[in-house]
Amino acid sequence: MSSSLSASATSAGILSAFVGFASSFAIVLHGLSGVGASAEQATSGLMALAIAMGICGIGFSLWKRVPISVAWSTPSAALLATSGLPEGGFAAAVGAFVFAGVLVIITGLWKPLGRIVGLIPVTLAQAMLAGVILPLCLVPFEAVAEIPALALPVVLAWFIAGQINKLLAVPAALLAFLVVLYFHADTSSLNSLKLVQAPVFVMPEFSLSALIGIGIPIYIVTMASQNIPGVSILRSFGYQPVPGPLFSWTGVGSVLSAPFGGHGISLAAITAAICANEDAHKDPAKRYWAAVIAGVVYIIFGIFSAGFVGVVELAPRILIGGVAGLALIGTLTVSVQGMLKDAPSREPAILTFLITASGLSFFGIGAAFWGLLVGMGLKFWMDWKQKGLQSEQATEKA
Repeated sequence: MSSSLSASATSAGILSAFVGFASSFAIVLHGLSGVGASAEQATSGLMALAIAMGICGIGFSLWKRVPISVAWSTPSAALLATSGLPEGGFAAAVGAFVFAGVLVIITGLWKPLGRIVGLIPVTLAQAMLAGVILPLCLVPFEAVAEIPALALPVVLAWFIAGQINKLLAVPAALLAFLVVLYFHADTSSLNSLKLVQAPVFVMPEFSLSALIGIGIPIYIVTMASQNIPGVSILRSFGYQPVPGPLFSWTGVGSVLSAPFGGHGISLAAITAAICANEDAHKDPAKRYWAAVIAGVVYIIFGIFSAGFVGVVELAPRILIGGVAGLALIGTLTVSVQGMLKDAPSREPAILTFLITASGLSFFGIGAAFWGLLVGMGLKFWMDWKQKGLQSEQATEKA
């Protein structure tokens, strides 16, 4: 092990875990709170997710000897933040988390389901994600208008650091957030801050509206924005993992973490590159140690998640939402580019985006589902009309 575990792999693993955790844990807390989780339940969810990520990342990397990084599904957390309280409360949301995890397991084991998911145009999946994220990305600037003394330094730190290195933008914003808290918040309660909390078990309840409005969108977003890109990133560095078993085992991790508040884990996309590039190790066969170290760090972060939550709770809620929104601006940029990439699909994509961003709800089912449903209906209708037109033109020429 000593000959394989290098200083570069160790530093890459620590950096990957720090960036992955620091850049999005506020989004996870915000999302879980949005579907009814109490502070203790949200803390438990954060802990369950981080530990599940760590265990799966270590297990995958040692099993395949490939730097396979695992992350919580950040886009899904953003979706939760805009879904609203489901009928049945947080227990119903937990039932939807279990359902989404089971769908991921089936996708890995049963290829026809993967092909069905493949029928969803990428442009519409990106449009749904962009619509989910847009309201959250507005919050940092709403915070600047409402509490400029607290929010403006955070936004400036994010912007300046991002011009130097995109990976440093959100950690810099988080650091500025902590500095602002130190000078403006009542930190006397930190003396009694709990660093560790016991997990909180929530018995899942299965509500049809929550399964459709939360579970299915989580599944689609996780597959389209995390799992599939995660495999693509590994392949871009020359690794050829078989995706089915990886999908299924992340689904198992999601199902096991759900009763403790976890909304779902997946293959990492952005942070995967940190462990897979040559900075982690000159020898591609030894880079998997970076992902192993990242997994260990995630577990440590998970154990002490109560401390992170305790510090964050000192801040006004709009400021927490602002940090979460800054962390999603990069994802919004990529999603908007993706949804407009295919000219014939732009109208359905824009409709999907607008309906999702509107936040409308029917029958207890949230906007993400309706946006995707309407967008797909319009897309298939336009494709059918186009095929009919082409058939008529071919007949006339004949």
